Amino acid sequence: MWKWEAEGQPKAVVAIVHNVYEHHSRYAWLIQKLRNSGFHVVTGDLPGHGAEGTSEIHDEQFNTYIKYVDKLIAVGLDDNLPLFILGHGVGATIVMRLLQRKKIECAGAIFSSPWLTLRHVPPKYSNMLSKFSSSMKLDHEVSIELLTRNTDLYEEARQDDYYRPVSTVTWYRDLQSFMKLVAQHEGSIFDIPVLMHSAEDDKITELSVAKRWFIRQDLSEFQYKQWKRLYHDIYQEPEREEVYKYTESFMDNVLRSLGYVV
Repeated sequence: MWKWEAEGQPKAVVAIVHNVYEHHSRYAWLIQKLRNSGFHVVTGDLPGHGAEGTSEIHDEQFNTYIKYVDKLIAVGLDDNLPLFILGHGVGATIVMRLLQRKKIECAGAIFSSPWLTLRHVPPKYSNMLSKFSSSMKLDHEVSIELLTRNTDLYEEARQDDYYRPVSTVTWYRDLQSFMKLVAQHEGSIFDIPVLMHSAEDDKITELSVAKRWFIRQDLSEFQYKQWKRLYHDIYQEPEREEVYKYTESFMDNVLRSLGYVV
């Protein structure tokens, strides 16, 4: 795990939980924006991801992701500052699951493009998974072009050795089970302020499922924002400055409600 300190007096901490297949370095722009705005940032790579990944094929247990995010949150709370948890993709789904299971002492959460039902499935194997060996390699074929319209990032992404959208069949089945578990959970997540971002032109997930899930939650304070034209990776899109300002405004409003001077 890594920690970046705020430029100047810190007002809160943001713990970032990245999506599957990727790694925390893809959030360098967001990390710097948060630091410039007075937020400490803690993040790192999920087990089996990034430079720490020992295999090019994902076969990790999903409970190891849960345990890792638990530790990440604990690190975020060490500064005795208000903590916001920002999860993207499956990172958001993991945070949702944690909030379904227990109370977390945080100021609020931001979910962006959570995975509850996939729109884009592994093209060659979507209807044949049950016929394959559990250890067989499965290419989800989630390309950079499906994630963002920001062409400035395409070449860098193609040379990214740590982006691995490939797994075993077992891992992919576990992913499907995990999403279903969170989506069909009875009862609400723990009541904290929550902002959910969805991308109108998301090529990866079914945003309508996430929206319905969000509406079902019994929350005292919540915001839902559906971004027109944007693709899945909203913090990588050409409009990411606007997305960031919306996110920062949400956090600043929560801090004011807690009695902090922003």
